[in-house]
Amino acid sequence: MMTSNFIVDVNEADFEFEVIAYSQNTPVLVDFWASWCQPCRHLTPLLEGLANEMQGAFRLARVNVDENPNLALRYGVRSIPTVKAFVQGQVVAEFVGLQPEARIREFIQRLMPPSPAALALEKAYSLLAEQQWEDAETIFRDLEDQEGLRPAVQLGLLKSVLAQGRGGEAALILRDFPASREFPIAEKMRPLVEALVQFERGELPNETDLDATFINAIRLARRGNLEAAMDGLLDILRQDKRYRNDLARQVMLGILELYDPNDPTARQYRNELGMVLF
Repeated sequence: MMTSNFIVDVNEADFEFEVIAYSQNTPVLVDFWASWCQPCRHLTPLLEGLANEMQGAFRLARVNVDENPNLALRYGVRSIPTVKAFVQGQVVAEFVGLQPEARIREFIQRLMPPSPAALALEKAYSLLAEQQWEDAETIFRDLEDQEGLRPAVQLGLLKSVLAQGRGGEAALILRDFPASREFPIAEKMRPLVEALVQFERGELPNETDLDATFINAIRLARRGNLEAAMDGLLDILRQDKRYRNDLARQVMLGILELYDPNDPTARQYRNELGMVLF
């Protein structure tokens, strides 16, 4: 079996030190195995490879159940291979049997403490939910400097910039948005982005009273007055549900994407939009 600084064989005598005490600072995966166990011959090398690949992010502790039956009994091991994860001296997760590598990676990842970047991203999205657009943008800008075009960062940056009415900057973010699961969400905001850019260039059509109302709604969105902008868009839709090939509806949906899904204001406006359209 492979050995390294991140992999240890443990027994009943040193389990408390090598697993329980060690897990106070670093997650420990305990692999309960036996030499006669066929699945163990595939799982153990996989765990060893991941332990070395992750360079100490977790420790792998191997327990031969034939040689250490009391440990198997103590932790309720009824089938092997069994893998139990220890954090701060306690079993926090486990799996039984041979698993695909991708699933094991996910299992290990859930044990890892969040990185500073992950914590910063969570904070930035919390600020978005609280509509603190400028503070959120500051964090997203810092994360962009650190991580480049990470989709979750770019989506948050797009929302924070759009909520402040900066169409030109939003257009640049949207232009380079990476293919990802966040991409369809970003695309929902494209009509709003394009309307803001056209407003900034003086290119929005101004031929009818509804056009004038639309221009005013975009002016309000550019100033960050999103609720007043949506009120104007609803006024348009009450008179013409298909205004300029569905433009008013699409722009309003783009504005709603800036809000947290559970935000009461967003729910209210979605309900009003539904009543107007249907």
